Amino acid sequence: MNATAGPSVAVRTVLGDVDPAELGVCDAHDHLFLRSPRLPGEELDDPAAAEQVLRAFAAAGGRAFVQWTPAGMGRASGALPGLSRATGVHLVAATGLHQAVHYDPADLERRYAGLAGFFTAELTTGLHGAPGGVRAGLIKVAGDYHGLDAHTRRVMAAAAEAHHATGAPIAVHHELGTAAPDVLDLLCERHGVPPRRVILGHLNRHPDLRLHRELAAAGAFLALDGPSRAHHATDHHLFDTVAALVEAGHADRLLLGGDTTTRSARHAPGPTHLLTALAPRLAREFGPELPHRLLTANPARAFAVAWRAVPAGADS
Repeated sequence: MNATAGPSVAVRTVLGDVDPAELGVCDAHDHLFLRSPRLPGEELDDPAAAEQVLRAFAAAGGRAFVQWTPAGMGRASGALPGLSRATGVHLVAATGLHQAVHYDPADLERRYAGLAGFFTAELTTGLHGAPGGVRAGLIKVAGDYHGLDAHTRRVMAAAAEAHHATGAPIAVHHELGTAAPDVLDLLCERHGVPPRRVILGHLNRHPDLRLHRELAAAGAFLALDGPSRAHHATDHHLFDTVAALVEAGHADRLLLGGDTTTRSARHAPGPTHLLTALAPRLAREFGPELPHRLLTANPARAFAVAWRAVPAGADS
């Protein structure tokens, strides 16, 4: 694993920048650690359990794992480098903020001050709570159910500013898969983020195939995540979603992820399911090239950045 400064275009992992060609088979949206007052008793906070997940993923052929857990939600920044070294799996970490309901209101008010600078610093200098030089490789933000509230707009404006300073991709939680057009309008039309730098998550929870085609045609990446999660209708229409987008010529905009968010979900198939169940079926139904594209080629493009150096003395 390359832990030194990588090429001019690189995926930023917790052990350093790597050539996108070295990323390998990738779970493009998942969580090793996560904590929220909305999920009491379901915390992902066990490094040993996280290591087991990564070892199983690696044994199934996985080489890269993108954790979308943002700041203030127990992302365990300090544990990530050791887990990557122990398992040989590239780990990409996130800066950013989730919906307001996941935070104490007083903590949010404190975080709002200098938010874009905080995101930028975590992308270029280091993650808060991690050893020196362990940097984020993406910005995680979140929409609301069929709309965007004031908190969301404030966070997305800061994320856009940090993107313009660094080049980092912006990954978006969509509540039950909704509000993606509002997000693209805000990030891309108002704040000038190129659509190819935006990753829209959870869209398979809102199986509007016409809308999916429009979003892909706009140039954004679509993350189809959470297969076989209890109480989420994902698997039974996943292949219809993939088929519709492939037939429309948008196979190069699709990503797959496990999106494990609770301790209970660790008993479900998890990220290995992407490789042991979904990938073989994708190969049978669409040919062997498609799983390679969705799990390897597309993540290498989605998370690869020509990282910009932030001038010394810039706000952080």
